Amino acid sequence: MRPRSLDEFVGQQHLLGQGKPLRRLVEGATLHSMLLWGPPGTGKTTLARLVAASCRAEFRQLSAVLAGVKDIRAVVEDAKAARAASGAATVLFLDEVHRFNKAQQDTFLPFVEDGTLVFVGATTENPSFEVNGALLSRARIYLLKSLAPADLEALMRRALADSERGLGGLGVHLDDAAADRLARAADGDARRALNLLEVAADVAVPVDGRPTITAEVAAEVAAGGFRRFDKGGDQFYDQISALHKSVRGSDPDAALYWYCRMLDGGCDPLYVARRVVRMATEDVGLADPRALTLALEAWETYDRLGSPEGELAIAQAITYLAVCAKSNAVYVAYKSARADAENSGTLDVPLHIRNAPTRVMKELGWGQGYRYDPDEPEGLAAGQRYFPDELADRTYYHPVARGLEIRIREAVERRRAARGGPDPGASR
Repeated sequence: MRPRSLDEFVGQQHLLGQGKPLRRLVEGATLHSMLLWGPPGTGKTTLARLVAASCRAEFRQLSAVLAGVKDIRAVVEDAKAARAASGAATVLFLDEVHRFNKAQQDTFLPFVEDGTLVFVGATTENPSFEVNGALLSRARIYLLKSLAPADLEALMRRALADSERGLGGLGVHLDDAAADRLARAADGDARRALNLLEVAADVAVPVDGRPTITAEVAAEVAAGGFRRFDKGGDQFYDQISALHKSVRGSDPDAALYWYCRMLDGGCDPLYVARRVVRMATEDVGLADPRALTLALEAWETYDRLGSPEGELAIAQAITYLAVCAKSNAVYVAYKSARADAENSGTLDVPLHIRNAPTRVMKELGWGQGYRYDPDEPEGLAAGQRYFPDELADRTYYHPVARGLEIRIREAVERRRAARGGPDPGASR
């Protein structure tokens, strides 16, 4: 059922609609090197074939999983021969290009440069991380999207009607509810949709004398499927980013959705628990110190109970973090203080706040003039400095007017004023 023309191609209208980039390329019979980046089953190989066919170019396909430098060199020799014999260009389609290391990618770079090869790479991974810069600069990137359920339904019905390449000879009927169930189970992957359809057709049940894929048959065939989740690739980091930003944006519903998406894809709940602890310190902070306690308790609860009971404790922590007051004041203050510590050199501790456990140290002035804060009025030694002498007093911590930090801000302002320090509301 591989599409033989753009008219048979489903999905990717942002690239193949009228006037869109790849349609203009195919219809104009022009070639350039490109990277097709997208999830499995979205048509990367088919597009490469259509591009080559539109330009009457030789099409050579290799998989980076199986091929090596020797195979690349063989393609290069064939491409040179084709050019010499007929002037035909050669399209090298390299599937799973991210599986090639940098040295292997460099092997065919000179032949892309001199026009011997038109390179078309396909990858499910972010090419920014997996493809070397020299090759990236010579290839245009096209981003393919997961197919919509409606696209997959159309593809399955076409397969059932096609007697030449599909299942048309079986006379199988596909219920609307079953089509929707199979399309959603395929999760945007045309290849998976056709595989599910083929299995469902094998176990179709008679309805009014005709083999029929019913909703019950579709549910049985589709049982146990997982959403895409790559445990270390773009899907992984995109989804944890979505979870973190949903919590930061105080949207408990979206946060729970992304949490469940990650679990559904097979993510280790302990990884999420660790990230929730980070959210509590980075985004909630002292606006609600209970958030960190709850996050740590959720982690411990999952560690004790495991799945599925412990997953609810993490969900509880995520929900609490999403609805509670937020402050990144400590996070910002820490980064500012860290920058000063790294950039200001090894500044001495002021003598008056040094520890002086020996007589020699006391004779050298260590600890001299230090005022013990608990003995001072209101427990504060007014005017006493704690920064190095060479470093002007800094104000890193700016409590926000949310949650507990409202009260903290009031106390910090009073104490900074009593010490004669800078305005806590002003920047450094």
